[in-house]
Amino acid sequence: MDEQTGDPAGAQGGGLDPRAELSEFLRTRRARLKPQDVGLPDLGRHRRVPGLRREELAQLAGVSVAYYTRLEQGNGRNVSAEVLDAIARALRLSDAEHAHLTHLARPGRRRKRPEPRGRQARPALRQLLDAMETVPAYVVGRRSEILAWNRMATAVFGDWGALPAQERNWARMVFLDPAHRELFVEWDQKACDMVAYLRMDAGRHPDDPALSALVGELSVKSEEFRTLWARHDVKEKSHGVKRLRHPLVGELTLLWESFRPAGEAEQSLVTYFAEAGSPSAEALRLLGSWNADTPADGPRTPAA
Repeated sequence: MDEQTGDPAGAQGGGLDPRAELSEFLRTRRARLKPQDVGLPDLGRHRRVPGLRREELAQLAGVSVAYYTRLEQGNGRNVSAEVLDAIARALRLSDAEHAHLTHLARPGRRRKRPEPRGRQARPALRQLLDAMETVPAYVVGRRSEILAWNRMATAVFGDWGALPAQERNWARMVFLDPAHRELFVEWDQKACDMVAYLRMDAGRHPDDPALSALVGELSVKSEEFRTLWARHDVKEKSHGVKRLRHPLVGELTLLWESFRPAGEAEQSLVTYFAEAGSPSAEALRLLGSWNADTPADGPRTPAA
């Protein structure tokens, strides 16, 4: 990070520098592999760098050392899909990491204007949230912005409607808000997942100044974010289990599912529920009854 400006490493001209992002991603993926992981002899203390050497990775991928070196230096122009596939296999990349590498090395046509802040969930989605009377649910968009939510989401996660629009953002809440930090029992895992999501977003939209500003703000204000961002980890998750420490009903164990609404490639509908008959299911029922008179105005609150 630039110590003078507070900008994250790789920020340039109001966005993230794709060349720097590609270079650092490949370097960090190579550094995490040990020779024995890929069937190479371990030279122990004679190795000068952590992980694989460039020439070892190039050999595994079937490309020249000079070619791979240019790619790791951020020059991904004209790289073929076949070469990227070979490098992804050599680096043992996950599907999400492979997609991220492709976005960095072969960016699609840039939009003349990035998606603006505060894009709203369409009315039908807001109505759907209202209809989900017993299920905490919300719509999240680019940059982890919370676009709409229902009454049960307010009961579980707090009154997002009381926050300024720019603060209705999962990344900001996870790293900067003490109440949300306390809410997640496995906060460390939530933080890792949040940064991995933002990394994927940055790979798709490196020229987004609003995303760059968010990363810069969090890098300045949170050492934990800064450390995680430097790892260049990426991940996509569509379901899982969250354990919450609720101030009124105690610990909740909730399953969650995330869906892409039709025609909304940049938005996700996220729902939470408890196993039938579980203590968490009863706790959700109590929260719902206590908040029955709370206006379901979250979804209708503009995000900007």
